[in-house]
Amino acid sequence: MNIRSLTRGDGVVIGAAVLLFIASFLDIYSIDGVPDSVEMPNLWESGPVLMGVVLAGIIGAALVVVSRSLPQPKKVAGLDLGQFGAAFAIFAAWTALGNVFDPAGGTDNFGGSSDGPDAGMGLILAFIATLLMAAAAIATPLVPALKGALVPAQRPAAPQPYGAQPQGGYGYPGAGAPQQPYGAQPGQPGQPGQPAFGGQPQPGQPQPGQPQPGQPQPGQPQAPQQAQAQPAGDFSPFWFAVPVPRPLFAEDGSPTPIAELAPGTWYLAVEQRGANLVAQTQDGRRGVLQDTSGIQRG
Repeated sequence: MNIRSLTRGDGVVIGAAVLLFIASFLDIYSIDGVPDSVEMPNLWESGPVLMGVVLAGIIGAALVVVSRSLPQPKKVAGLDLGQFGAAFAIFAAWTALGNVFDPAGGTDNFGGSSDGPDAGMGLILAFIATLLMAAAAIATPLVPALKGALVPAQRPAAPQPYGAQPQGGYGYPGAGAPQQPYGAQPGQPGQPGQPAFGGQPQPGQPQPGQPQPGQPQPGQPQAPQQAQAQPAGDFSPFWFAVPVPRPLFAEDGSPTPIAELAPGTWYLAVEQRGANLVAQTQDGRRGVLQDTSGIQRG
């Protein structure tokens, strides 16, 4: 389960579920003239309200959030879990509205009497919570402001170029004393052409005035210079994040997605193929991202 794939709309659904859970412990009825010593039942003590409002709303919110956080959408009877969750939220809001209008459930009409208890604070807050939950579950795929990542992604550190050596430090060349030329003895001067101690040149060292090894002799044609290395391509790997969940297809052109890129997670683009990007996921899988609109570069 990827928490970073949750959107702002999912955050609204989670907040509405928390509000519904709090409202379930409040009074279901409000009766004028009743002393404060009388304890009113809450939403958990009414079977129809518990099943049709509280549990239906909480189950719907859980299905919506779980469906967003899964890497691959799960389907039941051809429908996504998110669609089931939205249906549960709509049903809970509709049931809560009916209980607000008639909290007594028809018992106030018994014997021709039309007087009955009013809706308590618990029912009113439950209706607000389920209505907000249903609206967020439906509007999240449609409103761009709600499709943004709930948890912002941390910007990754810039990767070092391929082949770059680390900076000088403990255990690396350059840390400590300067390096002596290859073959120089400790305590000896390492400059070529300098005599050793006592002014006598060492065997194998060139005498002053003699040409250095590798230098062209007078009249000798110089060797042609080596060709310059070809410059690298214009594309260089970079980190990116997608604004909304997007499928990642196989490199062989298969229409079946191999993974889904989630908002709030950084991925590495390793190659560009026209308007598409070859991306690498955190578990090492590579695929083609066909929709690159609105991506955020790291």
